[in-house]
Amino acid sequence: MNETTDAFDGLDAASGLDLLRSGEITVEGRLTSASNATLYCTVSDGARSAACVYKPVAGERPLWDFPDGTLAGREVSAFAVSEALGWAIVPPTVHRDGPFGEGMVQLWVHGDTTVDLVALSRETDNADLRHMAVFDAVINNSDRKIGHLLPTPGGHLYGCDHGVSFAEDYKLRTVLWQWRGQPLTDDALTALESLRDQLKDPASALSDVLGRHLTEPEVYAVRNRVDLLVQHRIHPYPAPDWPSVPWPPV
Repeated sequence: MNETTDAFDGLDAASGLDLLRSGEITVEGRLTSASNATLYCTVSDGARSAACVYKPVAGERPLWDFPDGTLAGREVSAFAVSEALGWAIVPPTVHRDGPFGEGMVQLWVHGDTTVDLVALSRETDNADLRHMAVFDAVINNSDRKIGHLLPTPGGHLYGCDHGVSFAEDYKLRTVLWQWRGQPLTDDALTALESLRDQLKDPASALSDVLGRHLTEPEVYAVRNRVDLLVQHRIHPYPAPDWPSVPWPPV
């Protein structure tokens, strides 16, 4: 992986995660384009400081197809799956109290603004992008837009906005369909097999996080999706009765 400190105000991912857990959050502004309350903040402990995104549960709009749990909890669950796969797709993310109550807090990614995101989303030989497609299949991401791709100057690729994921029914909706039906790579299968083992272990850190933030049927659905990916060894196809691409796609 090309994960570097350039994305997080000079912090590495481990230090950034520690800061998110213990630092004081100061709201700097609101991202008005988001459908739910999304606040741009600074998190600091005196010695360290970094930009972050804070999504309080109190600012979530009810969704008919995600009636249980919270979107913030799904964001934290996505981070846990990302870490379990070993791909660092989701920026460091925690669930904690903040100025407007409990919610999700995630390090802000300082992306590479020179990258053409539309062209990036169509690449077929980008290993990090292909990992993201597998990750989205695991979490059943129903909203992988082009604007959710966050390439960094150091070459690592992050993704954001995973609140509408982990539905029980198959709802994969993404701009990354270029590998549909193609065999999974060997490294993807190895990561998925490891993920399957962690999901089967009730004492694993992954099982603990998912158990706290998802319903039991949703956790079962994650296990089932991973089992199917390992069994069939191919990237999934779009659902015939569900929109395959989010709107707008950017």
